[in-house]
Amino acid sequence: MTALLHADRGFAAREETRLRRELAAAYRLVAHFRMTDLIFTHISVRLPGPENHFLINPYGLLFEEITASGLVKIDMSGRAVDDTPHAVNPAGFVIHSAIHAAREDAHCVLHTHTRAGCAVAAQEQGLLPLNQISLEFYDRVGYHDYEGVALNLAEQRRLVADLGDHPAMILRNHGLLTVGATPASAFLRMYYLERACQIQISAQSGGAPLTLPGPEVAEHAARQLNGEDTQSDYQDTAAYDLAWAALLRLLDRVAPDYRD
Repeated sequence: MTALLHADRGFAAREETRLRRELAAAYRLVAHFRMTDLIFTHISVRLPGPENHFLINPYGLLFEEITASGLVKIDMSGRAVDDTPHAVNPAGFVIHSAIHAAREDAHCVLHTHTRAGCAVAAQEQGLLPLNQISLEFYDRVGYHDYEGVALNLAEQRRLVADLGDHPAMILRNHGLLTVGATPASAFLRMYYLERACQIQISAQSGGAPLTLPGPEVAEHAARQLNGEDTQSDYQDTAAYDLAWAALLRLLDRVAPDYRD
């Protein structure tokens, strides 16, 4: 029994180290691709085990300063589990804790306040199926109406209901949010949601009439882009794994201290 307990603790420690590095990588990549809002917004990841512990950024650090060891371990109430000199932004974990609690598959939650994301979040029609990148999110984005700064726990129920089982959500008049089984999947989802918003704002700024694919084509493309397609002659199941590996190589060149 003692040996099994030590083995379980060893596995949990290794998993926490792995997740700390992957989450720190996501923070650095959000900074690298200029999706930050100074010290604000967050990415959180659930740690394995029954304790419902999470990792999140220390409040007050820029995303480019985040390291694996510096991430704060917190409980479902947003309180630090271990000794730390850093605080946690309460508004951040109001949103994150609600989604983690409601969605077993949402191991990672990522939230941004980018220019393009906020611009689309201010548009009544939301994200349009304008191009192949945005079609990944066709009929797969939730919308949550703005209720002020997220400091009230009563908002959590409505936020979770609006997200539903979608992989992404547009917080109206606020920003973007993605979830994923890993920091890698949440980041890559956000990268392309952000790109879709950038393309939409650029296309609209041209002033010319916009063309949209029909619903059948849009749904077909969405299924292809989300690994749900069984009809096409070919499937690319390795794409996101290859993209994440390439991004880690990028960080190893430009910001290798994220692993520390």
